[in-house]
Amino acid sequence: MKKTSTRLADGRELIYYDNRDDTVRTAADPRPLAAVATTSEVRHDRLLDDHVAIASHRQDRTYLPPADECPLCPSAAGRPTEIPDASYDVVVFENRFPSLAGAAGRCEVVCFTSDHQASFVDLTEEQVALVLTAWTDRTAELAGLDAVEQVFCFENRGTEIGVTLAHPHGQIYAYPFTTPRTARMLRSTARHRTTTGRNLFDEVLAGELADGSRVVLETDAWVAFVPYAAHWPYEVHLYPRRRVPDLLALDPAARAEFPRVYLDLLRRFDRLFGPDAPPTPYVAGWHQAPFTAPAEREEFALHLELFTIRRTAGKLKFLAGSESGMNVFINDVPPEDAARRLREAA
Repeated sequence: MKKTSTRLADGRELIYYDNRDDTVRTAADPRPLAAVATTSEVRHDRLLDDHVAIASHRQDRTYLPPADECPLCPSAAGRPTEIPDASYDVVVFENRFPSLAGAAGRCEVVCFTSDHQASFVDLTEEQVALVLTAWTDRTAELAGLDAVEQVFCFENRGTEIGVTLAHPHGQIYAYPFTTPRTARMLRSTARHRTTTGRNLFDEVLAGELADGSRVVLETDAWVAFVPYAAHWPYEVHLYPRRRVPDLLALDPAARAEFPRVYLDLLRRFDRLFGPDAPPTPYVAGWHQAPFTAPAEREEFALHLELFTIRRTAGKLKFLAGSESGMNVFINDVPPEDAARRLREAA
């Protein structure tokens, strides 16, 4: 793998990740761009003890452009884009319309392939391995920033999810705080350790393996299961068998197996609703330990959560009163049924 860092015309960082060590990247950004101006601000909700990013400049972000105006495709003659070169393997760059910026953190875009018509599921195992390398490298780099406490690598697919650019891509959010969801996990693991002397993540994984009814697939290095109290109609959690706090700590065996395992899961999601159904919209994200408090990092377990808001072929799961108003989810699909259907979709 070769990594090449450069700057766009407005000063934002752009990084190429190439499978070939002899790849040379010299193309410059010809666009007359002004420096990025953001209004990002993180506000603390004292009643809920969580944070909200206020980012009014995002109202002007690019919204569902036609394919020939996609800003994530490689540049072509007379049509410069966010990526100056005429081709690429994987590219990461600072978001032009970030939710978090400066002292409030950082947001990056990850382009998985230069092929506009592809999706993550269309990548080869070699390409997925390169994406995993990019996620890991960016996690390490962003964790070194003074303003950053936690790094979240994720992908949204499908307009139903809210995607505004059709090109296959994901994002990385570097938060200046520990996210509420992770903080709740850490409180639960600390309480469990105090009362039982054992690790909660280990017990959850062991319990799912012992029960078996919600396990979707397992390999030497990974286990994928639908959680006992799944929030979403079809939701899978993917754990390495060896507990580690973040992507940096994955061992070679887990890295080698991940591309095959993850592509298998994505293909199953696309088969769920029949051969004539459009691609399944989903959110997939890596849950990593915050880069603070060594004792908490020791207890945390890296895992990927993958879920869709589609509950049947023609119906979506909307967050209504109970979910949006009180954060109490109501799931129409029993987790055991969801796991069975995902096993059958192999």
